[in-house]
Amino acid sequence: MALKSTIIKTQLSLSDMDRHIYQTCSLTVAQHPSENEQRLMVRLLAYALQYQEQLEFTKGLCADDEPEIWVKNYSDEIELWVDLGLPDEKRVKKACNRAKQVVLYTYGENTQTLWWQKNQAKLSGFDNLSVISLPYLATQQLADMAARSISLTITVQDKEIWVSDEQRSVHLVPEQLK
Repeated sequence: MALKSTIIKTQLSLSDMDRHIYQTCSLTVAQHPSENEQRLMVRLLAYALQYQEQLEFTKGLCADDEPEIWVKNYSDEIELWVDLGLPDEKRVKKACNRAKQVVLYTYGENTQTLWWQKNQAKLSGFDNLSVISLPYLATQQLADMAARSISLTITVQDKEIWVSDEQRSVHLVPEQLK
């Protein structure tokens, strides 16, 4: 018998002073049985950092040919492709060829630098690709905020991020790799 996804109800209050976006969102997110809390929280963070109208979660882990989050226009063209983790070079190239803009949020313990060193030369030719490295310790702290019902406040100022719930706060300083 297949395991079912866990439904996560999220209240997200975003204050992105760098982009002048101030928004409150009520989100219902499906956490795949194989998705850990760290990845779930990175996905929510990526949603907040890329927030714009028509931004939506996709099937994610259930679909190999879709990103985690995207924006499609009315002609069904992919305007924004947001992916997470350390994907293989072929997946990133495919994304860059299908979407107008691709943003990749990398995370993981001591593996991001090695992944970037291996793939940097191959991916440097894609002008529509941004690669952002999230610090491991901070994403681990975000994982502690995961729950079936989450209320998050995310503040972005001068490229620094603060994520807070009712009990704790996490400060992140992402590194722009590309």
